[in-house]
Parts: sequence; structure tokens; C-alpha cells
Amino acid sequence: MLVTLNEILKIAEQQDIAIGSFNTPNLTSVKAVIAAAEAKNQPVILMHAQLHEEMGLCVMEEIAPIMLFFAARARVPVCVHLDHGTDLAYVKRGIDLGFTSVMYDGSTLSEEENTTNTVQTVAYAHRVGVSVEAEIGSMGAREGGGAGSTSIYTDPDAAVRFVKNTGIDALACAFGTAHGFYKDAPKLDFVRLSEIRRRVGLPIVMHGGSGVKPEDYREVIRRGVRKINYYTYMAKAGGAAVSGREYAQFHDVLLDAQKAMQTDVENAIVIFSGEG
Repeated sequence: MLVTLNEILKIAEQQDIAIGSFNTPNLTSVKAVIAAAEAKNQPVILMHAQLHEEMGLCVMEEIAPIMLFFAARARVPVCVHLDHGTDLAYVKRGIDLGFTSVMYDGSTLSEEENTTNTVQTVAYAHRVGVSVEAEIGSMGAREGGGAGSTSIYTDPDAAVRFVKNTGIDALACAFGTAHGFYKDAPKLDFVRLSEIRRRVGLPIVMHGGSGVKPEDYREVIRRGVRKINYYTYMAKAGGAAVSGREYAQFHDVLLDAQKAMQTDVENAIVIFSGEG
């Protein structure tokens, strides 16, 4: 069932859980995530990141119809989300392709420019019923799967201004996580997270979710995180399943990788939904 991010976040708020949001740059990962969500009977978010196109993993016009097809026929609510769109024209293309949610990422810009561009995104998206996530602060390295770098922690006052001036539906903020593999264990600023959540009143999005301890997941969810972006360890699980093995046919590689990614995603969903 294809739904918007707002519909997914409403479920998360009602149940006091977080919804897993997984990058799916190919058919194998799309099928793995949908299968995991259906196995656990939990909503899920499929994501395409602009960076994945820049890395040569997939083209948005090619992967979007696949994501939308599987989302529409899933037995659980599925949001199809454009992640880390740094170019306004690219984000608008995603909306026109049918993404039910988009993230405009102007976190490396000045607060004024980030706000201006986010306002334009919100106006274009809300006109057609598409939800908008945006970011203030910075999670460091982008979603390329490399080593994460230190967050630029979100200032609560800036977060309040940003939410008030943009009209976004969900706020991505930096409180100690980073994208990719961690060089050191992340130091999460729970107090900062709670203050931001209390003052902005919106669902909070946690980027850099892979590699966080289960007890820390539970704590950030308790403090208002409702969407957790997760990719690196899912992709690692798929790679580990086929690494060093000899195959006669390529489809066997894909099937083994898909099964391993599904298992990893199921484990993440269990933690995010409070089952484990």
C-alpha cells in the first residue's frame, strides 16, 4: 500500500515507535526490504538517495517506477522517499515521478539559503500532497557507505526558526550520528534531541542509523525519533553473504544477497518497532 511520509509518521506517533527507512538502489534491495516489512507486518520506507545516482548505482527515472510498483502492491504501508536531494530541480523531478515524500538537504548551506530552498520545496510538494523532510545541522559524510565523520550538532534555536519558517513535515537533525561506518562509537546527545523535539513539535528523523546500539535506538525513539535511516549495514550483510563464495550462476548471487539483506532489515525493524 503506497502512502505518504505523513501517514507513516502518524502510525509511528500513535504507537510510539520509529519506522525504518532503507535505501534501495536496485531491485534486489527493494525486494529484500518489502519482504522484511511484510514478514514483520510493519510499515516501511523505501529510499532513493541522489548520491546513489551520482555514484552510478541507479538512475532515478529507472528505479522510481520499480519502488512505486512494489510499494503499491505491498501488504503493509510503504512510503517511497527521495533522500538527500541537494538540487531543487532534482527534488522536483522526484515529485513529478511519484515519490510520496522528499527530503531537501540544504544542510551545507547557510541557514538563510537552506530555508529559502526548503520553502520552495514545501510549496511544490504540498501542492500535490507530497510530504517534506529537511535537515538543519549536518550528519557529516553523505550516504556513500564510507567512514562517517563528526556531526555538526543542530542548534535548538536554529531548529525552531527553521521549522517555523519552512512548514516542513519532519526534521532531520544532528545529535551525534553520522553516515556510513563509524570510526568511533557515536556519542549521542540525548538532551539536545529531547529539547529539539519538545520545541519543534515535529517527528524527528535520525540519519546515520546503522551501527547504533539497540539500547540507544530505544532511547532516541523514546525521545521523539520517528524515522530511522538505515543502509550501510544492510548493504554490508548482502556483501558478506556472497563474499568469497564460488557461484555457477549470477542469479544465485542475487538471491543469497537478498536473503541476507532481508534478515538484516527484519532485525532492524524489530528494534525500531519495540519488539526486541
